[in-house]
Amino acid sequence: MSKRIVIAGSGFAGLWSALSAARALALGGGAGEGVELVVVSPTPTLVVRPRLYEAVIENMDPDLSALFAAVGVRHLTARIEAIHTAEHALEIVASDGTRSRLNYDKFVLAAGSTLFRPPVPGIAEFAFNVDQLDDARVLDAHLASLAHRPATPGRNTVVIAGGGFTGIETAAEMPDRLRKALGDTAGAAIRVVVIEQAAGIGPDLGPVPRPVIEAALAECGVEILTGTAVTGIDADGVTTSAGERIASATVVWTAGARANALTAQIPGEHDRFGRVHADPYLRAPQAPDVFVTGDVAHAATDDQGNVAVMSCQHALSLGRVAGHNAAAELLGLSLHPYSQPKYVTCLDLGPWGALYTEGWDRQVRLTGQEGKNLKREINTKWIYPPAADRDVVFAIANPDYVIVP
Repeated sequence: MSKRIVIAGSGFAGLWSALSAARALALGGGAGEGVELVVVSPTPTLVVRPRLYEAVIENMDPDLSALFAAVGVRHLTARIEAIHTAEHALEIVASDGTRSRLNYDKFVLAAGSTLFRPPVPGIAEFAFNVDQLDDARVLDAHLASLAHRPATPGRNTVVIAGGGFTGIETAAEMPDRLRKALGDTAGAAIRVVVIEQAAGIGPDLGPVPRPVIEAALAECGVEILTGTAVTGIDADGVTTSAGERIASATVVWTAGARANALTAQIPGEHDRFGRVHADPYLRAPQAPDVFVTGDVAHAATDDQGNVAVMSCQHALSLGRVAGHNAAAELLGLSLHPYSQPKYVTCLDLGPWGALYTEGWDRQVRLTGQEGKNLKREINTKWIYPPAADRDVVFAIANPDYVIVP
């Protein structure tokens, strides 16, 4: 009787779970040939979310069909609505609305994360974001439309709500982007403001790189307001917790992420982001035959107390390990514990360049154009899917494989 591994999601963690599982099944020989490997997602594409802050968003959703076919993965165009862990079954809804049930022997939840939208008045009606490709397209179209509006301070002002990684990268690009959208007629007096409720910009990045970030944003023409939060958004601007009113026709919300809501259907301990606490092999301890990976997994990266963050960097390795282990456990092969002790960041800072750091204390290693060259290499090559060549894929789908500078 054939067996089935189902992977939920075709993002970075889902893609590499599928490729690594396919590699493990090939290693399993005849036993692996009797296992069906299925990826369930709305489209057979990989949305390159780390780049959606950019002004040009072409080729941000490469098609994975040929790649999946090359390694024997079946893609099912659908979304998962319910997970029944006790029954080893999923309720899925196809694009045409047809509902069905899909059983599994092993299940890998790699459904990613979504933008955190707290109950701030006006956020749903008036805020833009760069969380998903369609969202980025909506923002792009909105910016292009500003040139047709009367020249006012509000039209010429962009507010970025959230001074984390995405907020900083979005803000650094925005002055040049806004000038281009407005046609820079008569040298319009534009304003880009980042609002961060923490005491300093980039709170998760820590104090070491902060002076570099502050200087780079200032050079790009970005203002920083810290120690305050956006408490209201309307068609004409924002109100802050300090009582300040900023006129703006463009408010971009970037304040954090939460694990996909499907995680709530996985029994066990969850962290404040909704992620499932995983064991060293990325299994959900209280859900037999379920693995969690990418942005839905709370997983230790080392024995020093560090935990994977919601990032492409961690999703790639988490995916490789989860996919391998799901297949290996099914075939009786050796499992591979997740470990990713080297941590780096590469923060795009627009025309100023980029900032590359190493270690959880974010020691600065590269800045300016040197950092930008590395960021470009990461964004345009390293994180994109490999060629649809089975041998090439299996060579880099090993759970030990980690791309770091």
